[in-house]
Amino acid sequence: MNKKSFSFKLLLLGLVSGVMNGLFGAGGGTILVPGMFFLLNVSQHKSHATAIAIILPLTLVSAFIYIQHGIIVWDVTLKVILGGVVGSYIGARLFSRIPDHLLRKAFGIFMIIAAIRMVL
Repeated sequence: MNKKSFSFKLLLLGLVSGVMNGLFGAGGGTILVPGMFFLLNVSQHKSHATAIAIILPLTLVSAFIYIQHGIIVWDVTLKVILGGVVGSYIGARLFSRIPDHLLRKAFGIFMIIAAIRMVL
């Protein structure tokens, strides 16, 4: 893959994940992880870790706009943040102990279950 093609894929992946984040609050895991893994041949662990780093600026931009429009439920937000911070710490510590093939399968199963729940 030439450098120009690779850069285009990166920009396109960023654009799609940014739009999905803004519209649905999704894009980091659902778009970036499979995109990096399948399109860019980034390892499973590195795809997940890189997606987490990318999600922060995407989320900050979306959250800023949502705050401007007054559509955030703050009492829910603050309570979920508390649990999320603790859960993120635990998940990140466990992350390196899971082999790539199991991480890929667990992520795939999670995505399928989430998709089914969203449709039904």
